[in-house]
Amino acid sequence: MRAEAAATIRAFLARRFPDETVEDGQDIFATGLATSLFTMELVRFVERTFGFEVPDRELQMSSFRSIDAMADLVVRMDTASATG
Repeated sequence: MRAEAAATIRAFLARRFPDETVEDGQDIFATGLATSLFTMELVRFVERTFGFEVPDRELQMSSFRSIDAMADLVVRMDTASATG
């Protein structure tokens, strides 16, 4: 699940920033790729693509800082929905 989520997010970033190479652990805020507007786009992308609403407690930079962080978020939400 995590690897597939990372691949999907990686592909989204590659389409959005075709001239940039984003490594899985790279901080997209530190690089300047993620603006506040793009962060909202990321939130919507994750919600639509993976079929869950990001809870308020996860609406923080740390959840969207990198491909790794977003893949971890997807796994947490999948685990939370499976356990009830």
